[in-house]
Formats: sequence, structure tokens, C-alpha cells
Amino acid sequence: ANKAPFSFQICFLLFAVLYIVSYFIITRYKRKADEQEDEDAIVNRISLFLSTFTLAVSAGAVLLLPFSIISNEILLSFPQNYYIQWLNGSLIHGLWNLASLFSNLCLFVLMPFAFFFLESEGFAGLKKGIRARILETLVMLILLALLILGIVWVASALIDNDAASMESLYDLWEFYLPYLYSCISLMGCLLLLLCTPVGLSRMFTVMGQLLVKPTILEDLDEQMYIITLEEAAIQRRLNGISSTVEYQTADLERELEKVKSKKINLERRKKASAWERNLVYPAVMILLLIETSISVFLVALNILYLLVDETAMPKGSGGPGIGNASLSTFGFVGAALEIILIFYLMVSSVVGFYSLRFFENFTPRKDDTTMTKIIGNCVSILVLSSALPVMSRTLGITRFDLLGDFGRFNWLGNFYIVLSYNLLFAIVTTLCLVRKFTSAVREELLKAIGLDKLHLSNNPRDSEAKPSANGHQKSL
Repeated sequence: ANKAPFSFQICFLLFAVLYIVSYFIITRYKRKADEQEDEDAIVNRISLFLSTFTLAVSAGAVLLLPFSIISNEILLSFPQNYYIQWLNGSLIHGLWNLASLFSNLCLFVLMPFAFFFLESEGFAGLKKGIRARILETLVMLILLALLILGIVWVASALIDNDAASMESLYDLWEFYLPYLYSCISLMGCLLLLLCTPVGLSRMFTVMGQLLVKPTILEDLDEQMYIITLEEAAIQRRLNGISSTVEYQTADLERELEKVKSKKINLERRKKASAWERNLVYPAVMILLLIETSISVFLVALNILYLLVDETAMPKGSGGPGIGNASLSTFGFVGAALEIILIFYLMVSSVVGFYSLRFFENFTPRKDDTTMTKIIGNCVSILVLSSALPVMSRTLGITRFDLLGDFGRFNWLGNFYIVLSYNLLFAIVTTLCLVRKFTSAVREELLKAIGLDKLHLSNNPRDSEAKPSANGHQKSL
């Protein structure tokens, strides 16, 4: 009788921890405003709390699938343990339903309310204040709901024009919201299909920037001397320019910041120990390559399963249930590998999302991100995190059958959509990796035949290799 309250306490504590972490993350990037208790400050604070709640829900949606996988293995290993009796199938089902409900709530209610509330000023003729802004926000939400309802209703009528589907759209709670969330999930999966392969190849560059690279054929002291002279020269030019020439001053200040950043990186490389330079960097690069290769291999294996076995479809089997059978062929080790790959795919998708040219200006900056941009980032992270369990099951990364409204998507039962998704993911990921690891060779071939001045390489991040002062290549 005490299992349900205890489970509720566990869920509440976990969500409280996620909310606190999300709050610190958002406040780290949020633009610092005046501490005056005026109307705009109250509106910003309410939008901040709603954005924090949405980010916490996104984190919960990401952690839910690994939590379910590890819970299943724990129940198999200790079936009669008294201390884990609260960890049961009903709790897991309830968590999936809550995650789906809160995701819908944040996506269709809270985040639109936060955006319209932030942009509202109150209707003309009414007394200005919080109530007037809330009234305008509610009116905008009703109009937006009617617009979305009409679009989905017309789209359903065009795609599936029969009496049953038309009547089912009148059932708002049982059909319309899951159907609408299914469309959002499909868009999220398509966005993940675009972001994740880019992120998998971009992860090597990101980790290369975070870690200290080996100093092969490089003279750090000579580079440090040159960068110091360059910094002093720019500083003298900056001091000699009149303050009236604003555009030259701004250009020199940006150039000075770049030089200082390079100097800090060189100082860090000089202070790094030998094992950090020569052991950690190659180990991390090899680990990333292994994880990416395993992901592509599992997707290729899932394509074969789809061609020969109907139960490989995401909606092909109901599953044995929580705690009845292992979800992985290799037991606990396989489950741990699945969890690692799920987190790796999520991090790669976020990196790939902010690496796309369309979303480059969307990247949050420390202490300089507007509340509107924070709301947009929270919505994007929510869409990606909600689609991650669906993508993991569709690609065959895990055999865990989705529970709750996450598994009620109609398109998961379409063989051609699922097969095309797997094929596109495998092909695009392979092409991104091949392009990544052949970029240095391609640049050298272009230089050898004299076509390097035509700028045939579109990615400036992959062609940052510059010769050092002693004439050797700095990076491969």
C-alpha cells in the first residue's frame, strides 16, 4: 500500500533535482537584467520558471529510456529484493505517460504562453498591467489553438479522407492530441535525422577543441613568442587609432580577442602534462570512433532485421514487459552499451543542431542570451529529447518497446517510412564521417593541383589547419 506514495516521492525528488539543474543552466546563459521589481521583471521571471520547467521535462524525457532499460535489468537480477519492490512495471508505465503528458503541456501550452506573455503589451484601451498582458496572451493562445486545429484537421482530411478518421478528430483527448504529438514527433525525428549525422562527425572537432592535442613537430615556445608579438602590435595600433574611427576600433578589438584566445590555448597546451597530451586525446578520439562505428553497425543490422522479420518494426511486438526478459542479447553489458549510445546520440544531436548554418545564430551565449532566444532553445531541446526515444527504437539502438503516448504514433507502423529512415541515417552518417576524415587529404590534393584558391571546401571548421612557424603542419 505504501509503494505508490514512495514511488511518487522518488519521482518528485528526481524532478526537483532536474529542475534545479535546469535553473542553474538557464541563469548561466540568461542576459542579466536590472533588479527592479517592475512589470517586465515579473514577466521575465514567470517566463524563466516556465522555461526551466520545460528544460527539466526535456531532461526527464532523455533520462527516461535509459532509466527504463537499467530498471528492467535490475528487476531481472534481483527479482525478490524487498528494497526494489517499488521499481515495477506500473511505475515505469506511469513515468512514460507523465513524460508524454508534460511534453504535450510544455510544447502546446507553456512555451507558447511564455512567448506571447513576454511579447504582450495589453490590448489598446485597457489599463496596462499584468492582467491586461495575461488577457492578450490567452486570446493569442486560443487563436493559435484554432489555427493548429484547422491545419491538422485539413491535413488529416487530405491524407486519410474517410468517415472514421474525420469523426476521430472530434475526440480531442483520445485522438487529436496524440495525433498532433505524433506529427511533432515525426518532425523531431526528421530533425534528428539531419542533426545527428552532422553531430557525430562534428564531435571529433568539438572534443579536439576541449582536449589538449599532442605536440608533434611543433615548437610551442616559438608560437608563444610570435603570438605575444602579434598581440603587442595590435594593442599599439589600437592605442594609436582615434576613438572617432569606430569601425577600425571594433575590427581591431575583435582581432585582439581572437589573438588572446589563441594565446590562452597555447598557454594551456604548454601547461598540460605529457600523459594528457599523448594519451587522453588519442584515447578519446578512438572511443568516439568506436561509438560511432557501433551506432552505424547497429543501424545496418536493424535494416537486415526489418527486411526479414516483422517484429523488428517499432510497433511489431508488444514486448515481454518490464522485469520479465532482458531487452539486450548480451544482458547487463548490452544494456549498458545501449545507454551509452543513447546519451552519445543525444549529445551528438545537440552539437549537430547548433552546428547547422540555419541555427548557428541560435546558439546561447553566457550572460548574453535574451529570454525569447531561451524559449526557442527550450522548445528545440524539448522536440529533440521527445523524439530521441522514438529514434532509438526506430534505428534499433534498443529493443525497448515504447510505452504510453510515445508508442502510439501511426507512422511507426509504416514499413517504408521506418526502412527509409534507417537507410538515410546510415548513408548520411557514413558520408559525414568520410567527408570528415578525408578533408585534410582533400585540402592537400587541391593545393597540389593549384585549386586551393577556388575555396571548394565549404566547411571552414574542417580546414583550420595552418602551418606553424617552423613550417610543419599544425593539425591533420
